[in-house]
Amino acid sequence: MPIQEAHDPITQLQVAVPSELFFSLRETQAQFAANMKRLTAMSLFQSKRLSIGQSAALADMNEEDFIFFLGQQGVSIFDVDMTTLEQELAHG
Repeated sequence: MPIQEAHDPITQLQVAVPSELFFSLRETQAQFAANMKRLTAMSLFQSKRLSIGQSAALADMNEEDFIFFLGQQGVSIFDVDMTTLEQELAHG
């Protein structure tokens, strides 16, 4: 469910997509657009360009659902440097 506030402005974008992709992906245009928004939001969150809240809004999801989506994709919401964590665990 979108978390869009009534006072927040919306910008419509047009993206050219080859029609055969919908057939290949077995998705409707609406499904493709929704997936594109979710995957873009995930990418921008991972690269730390958007916050979790901003990413959820881009994905038309509430934060809880977006966090669940990230988990399904194997993306952690916690910023953990695995090398540092392994060193800390090794030195107990």
